[in-house]
Amino acid sequence: MTKQKKAKEKDIKEVEITDEESFEEKVEETKENKLEENIKQLEGEVAELKDKLLRKAAEFENYKRRTENDQINLITFAAEPFIQKLLPVIDDFERSLEHVDEAQDINAIKQGLKLIYDKLMKVLDEQGVKKIEAVGNPFDVDYHEALMQRPDDSVEPHTVLNEIEKGYTYKDKVIRHAKVIVSEEKSSEPNE
Repeated sequence: MTKQKKAKEKDIKEVEITDEESFEEKVEETKENKLEENIKQLEGEVAELKDKLLRKAAEFENYKRRTENDQINLITFAAEPFIQKLLPVIDDFERSLEHVDEAQDINAIKQGLKLIYDKLMKVLDEQGVKKIEAVGNPFDVDYHEALMQRPDDSVEPHTVLNEIEKGYTYKDKVIRHAKVIVSEEKSSEPNE
């Protein structure tokens, strides 16, 4: 080979190597550009998701605050409908008290009080408050509180004889036990 041919081949090899290196650089640059685009796209998605997360967290906090306020209001004003139903009974008592001094007939006063009492008991009944019927029934610790025992041969032992204080249930829950006097067991000792 001649010197010129060798020089040409050397130049061609250098050009090929240079072209090969620039091709690899271009491929590498393209990969880097794509990676940068992907990174930017992913960063955008992350920012969008963070924004959505913050909005959802804020919405949840607002919901929680509203729910707490609703519960507080519910507890605070739960008795309002019941109180509104009691107000007419109070009005009746006040009207009766205004006329009690002028009343000549004691029976009229008794009848008025009985009407007001019945109206009050009706309001309580509508709300689920019921009297515990005790007298004549067997003693039941779930509904009665025995204050004392008394012998009585006319009834079975452990029967409620008298009611000192009425008991009440509210929707099947005892809110006040009836305070009662109960018949005691007959003694088995012979009398002398």
